[in-house]
Amino acid sequence: MEILGYVAALLIGLSLGLIGGGGSILTVPVLVYLIGLSPVISTAYSLFIVGLTSLVGSYKFYKNGLVSLKTAVVFGLPSIVAVYLTRRYIVPAIPQNIFTVGDLMVTKDLLLMLLFAGLMVFASISMIRKKKSPEAPVDENIDTAPEVNRPNGYHPAPRFNYTGILAEGLIVGTLTGLVGAGGGFLIIPALVLFSKLDMKMAVGTSLLIIAAKSLLGFVGDIFNYEIDWLFLGIFSLISISGIFVGTFLAERIHAEKLKTAFGWFVLIMGLYIIGKELLF
Repeated sequence: MEILGYVAALLIGLSLGLIGGGGSILTVPVLVYLIGLSPVISTAYSLFIVGLTSLVGSYKFYKNGLVSLKTAVVFGLPSIVAVYLTRRYIVPAIPQNIFTVGDLMVTKDLLLMLLFAGLMVFASISMIRKKKSPEAPVDENIDTAPEVNRPNGYHPAPRFNYTGILAEGLIVGTLTGLVGAGGGFLIIPALVLFSKLDMKMAVGTSLLIIAAKSLLGFVGDIFNYEIDWLFLGIFSLISISGIFVGTFLAERIHAEKLKTAFGWFVLIMGLYIIGKELLF
């Protein structure tokens, strides 16, 4: 099972490299069911693995001028604060036995796994649904000149809806802190709608935000748990190697079909976790 866990680490990075997301949603189930870690420590380790992997993935976008540093700061700061406070104070404060429903005792581990499974189902639907990429509302103050007349590499300057960005950042940060997933499928639409970034810029900026909030959120766990740095380093390196393989294959595989297939896989996994935690 442990060997399968390391193989899954490669697949996590492979997914991130192929379709720009989705892989991090599998990190916690892999750590819990294949490696055998507790859900609480798995969400902590997931923050480090997802953060480091996203940081490596964002470098290519940054080299191509597809990362808006100002947007990353505006969105990332409330998100970072939320994830750090959640991991440092809220998660440790959740009692081990929360409440009872009939014969079912809802424990801390069960609650985290059900929250994560719900997030998996939500994320899978966004992958499966065939819809156009979210478009930013038209604003007459934004340069809308045809791209043919724009200089090479030109991208409109971001214009911020600060209220929307602050609220979204706090929500995503808290969710990341609880379940240890990056939340890219929530961040990218927010950047397009509230910061009016184009999709490529939104993806690159999202990876940097995920890296910052995940890694800084993990700092809160260092004070609460004993960290197996050797295991964490090996697992992360395997996942990172998967990104390079995925990036290479991305130019040869139809990403949209792959994303839909992966969405169905994540949906089945999410439903399996719900069934396993509640019924078995």
